[in-house]
Amino acid sequence: MGFLTHLFYPWGLLLQAAALVHFIRRRPGTYWIYIILFLGPLGALIYLFTEALPDVGLLNDSFKGISRGSRIHALELAIRDNPSVGNYEELGELYMENGRFVEARAAFDKAIAARSTTLDTFYHRGVCALEHGDAAAALPDLEQVVATDPDHNFHRAAGLLAHAYAVTGQKDKAEALFRQVTATSTLSETYLNFADLLAAGNREAEARAWAQKVLDKEPTMPRYLRRRERPWFRRARKLLKQLPA
Repeated sequence: MGFLTHLFYPWGLLLQAAALVHFIRRRPGTYWIYIILFLGPLGALIYLFTEALPDVGLLNDSFKGISRGSRIHALELAIRDNPSVGNYEELGELYMENGRFVEARAAFDKAIAARSTTLDTFYHRGVCALEHGDAAAALPDLEQVVATDPDHNFHRAAGLLAHAYAVTGQKDKAEALFRQVTATSTLSETYLNFADLLAAGNREAEARAWAQKVLDKEPTMPRYLRRRERPWFRRARKLLKQLPA
């Protein structure tokens, strides 16, 4: 291995550096760090082909991000002359996609004030309020959405409403809705929010069971889905470590 490192110097070190940077950002299985470090350039090459190469598709998201920025700027200018419901709705959605939840919430406020009746506008405003830590403000919007369309966004609206109930101290309401939603939904986010509620109520065994349900999905998932679910897998493992066996 030392011969390979010497032969490809400094490219071997650059390969290892690239692999380590990707590992830190994406956090795949811990065993990869040993492969990268102990197998040198060869391990880095194996890692990059196996884990980093599929992420090339994510470059498309980067280009979309640039396009979103241009569209946001155009809408911000257009709204000065045409503060229409449609412009505010689109601007709010673009802000959300960029993680700018405070600005998105303000845009949805203006769309609703201008008499928007689109269910997604209320749903998105509720999500933004939750992301901003204002669960109480999220409740009316999410309640309206779920009352109109209980399955909205593949049951995520109902799952978030249950979470908002939990955060605002309405434990019984939260648990009843979580049990209703998880009868049909398999969203990891909903499972883990339910697990958090159970753990807060000192029901560790049930909390562990719901966190484990998230991890049980991992082995049978296609690789691209496992990559998307990694943040939830990490959260599930962290919760299981915190809970007594």
